[in-house]
Amino acid sequence: MSDAGSKQTDVKAGPLGATRKGWPLLSLFLAIVLAVACAAIAWYLRGVVPVWLLGLGAVLAFLGLVVLFGVLAGIVHVGPTDRNQVFFNGLVDALGDACVVTDQRGRAVYGNATYLKLVSAAGLGRLVGIENLYAGYPELAQHIYRLSQSVREKRAASEEIRLTAGSSAAGAKADRPVWIRISVAPIEAEGSYGHALWRHQDISADRAKQEAAFSHLQYIISYLDQAPAGFFSADAEGRIAYINATLAEWLGLDLEATTGGALTLKDVVSETGEKLLSRIAPASETALTESFDIDLIARDGRSIPVRIIHRAGYDGEGRQQPSRSLVLPQQPRLSEAGGSQLSDARLSRFFTTAPIGIAELDAEGIIRNANLSFLALSPEAKRGAALEQLVAPAQRPQVRAALAAASGAGATAVPVDVTVTGDPPRSVQFMIAGHSETDASFLVCALDTTENKSLEVQVAQGQKMQAIGQLAGGVAHDFNNVLTAIIGFSDLLLAKHRPTDPAFADIMNIKQNANRAANLVRQLLAFSRRQTLRPEILSLTDVIADLGNLLGRLLGEKVELKVVHGRDLGMVKVDVNQFEQVVINLAVNARDAMPHGGTLTVRTSNATVSPQQAGSLALPAGDYVLCEVQDTGTGIAKDIVDKIWEPFFSTKDVGKGTGLGLSTVYGIIKQTGGFIFCDSVVGKGTVFRIYLPRHAPVAVPLEETREERPEAKRADHTGKGTVLLVEDEDAVRAFASRALASRGYTVFEAASGEEALGIVAEKASEISLVISDVVMPEMDGPTLLKELRKRGITTKIIFISGYAEDAFEKNLEGEEDFAFLPKPFSLKQLAEAVKTVMGS
Repeated sequence: MSDAGSKQTDVKAGPLGATRKGWPLLSLFLAIVLAVACAAIAWYLRGVVPVWLLGLGAVLAFLGLVVLFGVLAGIVHVGPTDRNQVFFNGLVDALGDACVVTDQRGRAVYGNATYLKLVSAAGLGRLVGIENLYAGYPELAQHIYRLSQSVREKRAASEEIRLTAGSSAAGAKADRPVWIRISVAPIEAEGSYGHALWRHQDISADRAKQEAAFSHLQYIISYLDQAPAGFFSADAEGRIAYINATLAEWLGLDLEATTGGALTLKDVVSETGEKLLSRIAPASETALTESFDIDLIARDGRSIPVRIIHRAGYDGEGRQQPSRSLVLPQQPRLSEAGGSQLSDARLSRFFTTAPIGIAELDAEGIIRNANLSFLALSPEAKRGAALEQLVAPAQRPQVRAALAAASGAGATAVPVDVTVTGDPPRSVQFMIAGHSETDASFLVCALDTTENKSLEVQVAQGQKMQAIGQLAGGVAHDFNNVLTAIIGFSDLLLAKHRPTDPAFADIMNIKQNANRAANLVRQLLAFSRRQTLRPEILSLTDVIADLGNLLGRLLGEKVELKVVHGRDLGMVKVDVNQFEQVVINLAVNARDAMPHGGTLTVRTSNATVSPQQAGSLALPAGDYVLCEVQDTGTGIAKDIVDKIWEPFFSTKDVGKGTGLGLSTVYGIIKQTGGFIFCDSVVGKGTVFRIYLPRHAPVAVPLEETREERPEAKRADHTGKGTVLLVEDEDAVRAFASRALASRGYTVFEAASGEEALGIVAEKASEISLVISDVVMPEMDGPTLLKELRKRGITTKIIFISGYAEDAFEKNLEGEEDFAFLPKPFSLKQLAEAVKTVMGS
């Protein structure tokens, strides 16, 4: 038999079990067969063999059957104890810990020698489980319950329990407290359903070592806390893992509130210092020790100047390890004369906070030291990184060439203009010079020229737009002369042909195409801001409300129109026709940007731009009325937004646009005194914002508001009188002369200002009206008007020009006694203007 009897139980389970397997059915079958055979033999020999001998044979046969049945059934074991059982018993005993196995009902089915000793020492005479071993100890009930619950949930668990000195619990000592660890784990094996292994360990020695180490650590921390210098440690994310009591006292912090990562570098170090401490390029298995003169920020907001000796290291994979920083307070040094002396700390602080980027490089071009302005240039600007890594790859050879040029003997500072990486990239000029220090070979000064470059681009763009505007204005002026002649002579021909005449349709086509050309010229003048505006004070609410129906027809069924009127909207001074053209152009462009439909929103509101906002919004401070035209279309790419205002620039297919729409919008708004901006996101839409100066309303006398307007009558363009026509363009002069003569006027023609003065000198009393071109060689129109007024001639004058009225009005020195007729004009418009001026 096995030695299980020494453990007071014969029941074993799991790998320790050795439960014997047998064949009970086969044993029963063989027993019946042999019993029947023996009975048959005894019956056959009943008269031959004596009865006592048959009885003895039956008894022996019965005993043999019992043994055979026990062997086959696994009940009787013949031979030495199972070797596997002995091995597993020795294995569990070799663990040294008290171990017991329980079944699904919590009953102990096996215990090793150490556990049996523990049970015996507790005064128990039979094998019991841990639950029963510590039953009756309320202070242990919670721990035992959690372990039992884990068994039922088929998961491993452990509990550490302190047994007080003199306790009667198993494993307790009379003279000292004892720490025990009880652990349990389910046994996952065939035939061990619900079984669990419990381990009982005495960990008092381990606890004593831990307490000794903790006490030593507390001693070290106390020593560090009371050090006369500050100390802190931060991880790679900037969380402060430790700060000593000295530094916490300087900063006015509660020491307990600094634990657990609740404090970060940004909470105690100025922004300058935080960047200096953290901007280090990773390097494998190296540590870098540096010193910085920076400011700490106390809880009450005070700045504390300190010198920090900072050490940062990296592991083999380049991951930053927790830093260690020693903090020394800065005290101003006094000279022998008692005055304040400029210390190294102040020089270091000047270097750190200088508004120009400064860096020191070694012979390989690696950044060894840099101030805050330099580190702010790019995310790649870090100590330990190569200078060329900051710039775009295509410009790195320029940086290497500049370093080589600056390293020569007697070399002067070498400038190099580069673009440093970042979001967005920035334009920077590096000034690279040789350095005399032994630990640094180059000194680099970096100047951020992004704003300057932007201003240069804007100035160049403005100059280009101004040049294009001047060219467009000049071309438009000459075209207006040509178109005036074409339209005028077309009117003269139409006056001689009836609508039924075959030539009438051809002449009408000529005039219509000339009018189309005139519209294009008008757009050029709008871009160059030389068109004639008739501004009036009005509310944009009324203008946009009147445009609603027209915009709805222009947008079509796929695009939804939303109009949002601002409350108490201010008044503006605009040419209503030109502003309507602005909104229509923007709406048509928005429609084309939404081929699959979308929403166009026209929104108005009052806007006030403060002096602080003026710089960022690029417009003067003041009160404005804001009109926004927003769509949900495809948007405009970033590289195209700056070009949309240029004339003849278009993203549409050839033949589908002139490229003058937005340039016309820009010119009208600028000539009105407003500002227009475009913000667009590809795939989300575009919004145009128009800022128009707000005008205070002017009270209108009641008498003027009640003045009755004369009823419209059929216009009579005929008249009498003598007109002096001054025009250097022969075709325009010929048309105007014939047109006026056909309406009953006597016309004197002059091709220049001097010629006109000669005619006036002879026939001043006969002249009722002077019609003069503005731009003429030798003597222009405004000069002619001044000469007439000097000679006392007060004859009324009409100026005609392809430029806007305000383009020359400033040259008249307050002279307001004139009328203006813009070119190109028709016969009817010329006759109306003459009739109106002569009748006024």
